[in-house]
Amino acid sequence: MIGLISRVFSRRAPVLSDAGARDAKAIAALHAASFRRGWSDGEVEQLLFDSNVVADRVTIGRALVGFILTRWAADEAEILSIAVDAAARGRGLGGKLLQRNLQRLVALGVRAVFLEVGADNAAALALYQRMGFEQVGKRERYYGTDAAPDSTALVLRRELG
Repeated sequence: MIGLISRVFSRRAPVLSDAGARDAKAIAALHAASFRRGWSDGEVEQLLFDSNVVADRVTIGRALVGFILTRWAADEAEILSIAVDAAARGRGLGGKLLQRNLQRLVALGVRAVFLEVGADNAAALALYQRMGFEQVGKRERYYGTDAAPDSTALVLRRELG
């Protein structure tokens, strides 16, 4: 099955666009597949209706394979979540989503963007470093669970404009 999905994804070009309420179910499903605690359809829908949330998606054909959700206030923003489907990773889609989202934030007058990422998430940390984010803080045991009680979150920041 994964081979079939990979072949379908490889034949079509990814398309980046604004995400909207119609994407809530697909974003919630991808979020649940990507993180320990997924968000419900309702939680995602509520974010997508929030006028202070900038949401982007990447689709291949009709399939949503990635998203980013960012909330902004005044001249600062926080990346709430970003994910790319496991079968579509390694194609630079996370970087393209992040770049598009940051450009939209600049247009809104945002001057700084923050995010939190697991210190053990090497792929995400490499992406954020390439995109100019710098560590400005650390939260010990932030993502702690019974299986990984010491999972540290790093707080990253990037200046825009």
